[in-house]
Order: sequence, then C-alpha cells, then structure tokens
Amino acid sequence: MYYAIIGEDREDSLEARLKARPNHLKRLEQLKAEGRLLLAGPLPAIDCEDPGPAGFTGSLILAEFKDLENAKAWANEDPYVTSGVFAHVHVTPFKKVLP
Repeated sequence: MYYAIIGEDREDSLEARLKARPNHLKRLEQLKAEGRLLLAGPLPAIDCEDPGPAGFTGSLILAEFKDLENAKAWANEDPYVTSGVFAHVHVTPFKKVLP
C-alpha cells in the first residue's frame, strides 16, 4: 500500500535542509530503484518553482511500504528528521485512484 509522508519544516530550516539534502535524496533514490516511489518533492514557501531564500515549508513523499508501521519507521530515519529540518512528520495511508 502507498503512504503519504508529509514533513513540515521548522522555522529557518533552509540551511539545514540544503546540508541534509544529498542524504535525503539518496534514500529516495533507493525507494525509486526498488519501484516503491510514486512521487516526492518539496513544498516551496512561495508560489515559485525556485523560492530562493524563502525556502520551503515541507516535503511530500508518496511511497509504497509493507504497512503503516514500516512507513513511519522509514520516515523517522530520514535525514530531514534526524537533522532537525522537519518540526513535524505526518504519515498516513494513501489510496492511488488516478491516473
């Protein structure tokens, strides 16, 4: 089943986010290689593809996991969590309907 992982950035997280990004992307690439990643990306703080110093308010990951417990465990080990980029992470089941 798919799960939505929604991370909310703490205030002034841009520097920490940029530092943790390579390791964060490495984990996402692993999910992609395993065919389990539906989509992933950041949530810009302003209505712009490249928000520059405004940074991001969080991230969204939609990926397949065995169950909710495994999805939460994976999310809690993410570099954005362990480095303090995310102030809060919400993990919930997701049912893909379209496309």
